[in-house]
Amino acid sequence: MFPYQLISSDSHIIEPPDLWTERIERRFRDRAPRVVSEEEADQWYADGVKFGAIGINQQAGVRFETPERLTLQGRMATVPLGGLDPHAHVQDMDVDTVAGGVLYPSQGLTAYRIPDSALLSAIFRAYNDWLADFCQPYPHRLKGIAMLNVDHVPEAVAELQRAAAMGLAGALIPLRPMAYRYDHPLYEPLWAAAQDLAMPLSLHTGTRRWRPGADDDPTLVDIVERTNKEHDVRVAIAAMIFAGVFERYPRLKVGAVEFEVAWAPYFMGRMDNIYTEQAIGVRGKRFKGGALPSDFFRQNIFLSFQEDAVGIQLRSLMGSETLLWGSDYPHAESTFPRSRAIVERLLEGVPEEEKAQIAGGNTARLYRFD
Repeated sequence: MFPYQLISSDSHIIEPPDLWTERIERRFRDRAPRVVSEEEADQWYADGVKFGAIGINQQAGVRFETPERLTLQGRMATVPLGGLDPHAHVQDMDVDTVAGGVLYPSQGLTAYRIPDSALLSAIFRAYNDWLADFCQPYPHRLKGIAMLNVDHVPEAVAELQRAAAMGLAGALIPLRPMAYRYDHPLYEPLWAAAQDLAMPLSLHTGTRRWRPGADDDPTLVDIVERTNKEHDVRVAIAAMIFAGVFERYPRLKVGAVEFEVAWAPYFMGRMDNIYTEQAIGVRGKRFKGGALPSDFFRQNIFLSFQEDAVGIQLRSLMGSETLLWGSDYPHAESTFPRSRAIVERLLEGVPEEEKAQIAGGNTARLYRFD
């Protein structure tokens, strides 16, 4: 018996080629996402917009044996069955000694770059239906994360409610919305609904919303930008904290997913410094009871990570209860099929109670794994 249970807070499915052509509402079918076989690779398009990266979303294990084969490009024909089929997915979890997984999209992450808002919402509704069906055979082991378009907040709230009714366990919102930061009052109904439904909201890497005149997300393809990709998630979290979102909605949980964690202690200290020592903070909104921004971070933010050894060393500054390990299966940077060995190495010397929390207990509590 292993001394603790592994539950992945960040795993993925791979969208099958016919997901949207089969499931999207009829009026959007001609503009639905579809795979085009090109000379160098297969590529997803929707409404003329290129999105997704098939190669890096299906190369679990390659980095351990043949890292020189890692590529952004790929073919749907080589997608592992575990990305497409729930039974195969659970079999791969068993191989990796992972008891449960929280499931995010793959190509869908970058679908936020599709400009048309009505089409995007239809894409997400179809995806959420498919994901609920994917998780249905294993409700105690697979927890799906819905996708939300927050361009129109009442519509996002309605989809969040629908997702909860279908049994999905949380929802994904874009790192960077189209028009307004997350300190804008228009998002209040979304925060209220997520709290009332006990649906954690996730900020996953790669989910910048399209904006007029903006380039595609460089953190996906540029090594310098990718090295500093946590910038967007810091902006989103700071906007929520300084706007008092978590003071008004103390049970709301928001996660930074696939950004590792060692950046968080500096960020927490920086927020406190601005709030307590600089005019722009001292003269701004004051929190009740002398609370600091870092207090809300520890109370309301969760951090999903893979292999951040430095972050584990700094865990007392964030609180072990904020840290959730994830495998990122079946993506190229995944810990599969060596998750147990990697987690044991990362948590070497950590007290047993904290090990159990970080490896799976925190995720089990947040997403209500039985």
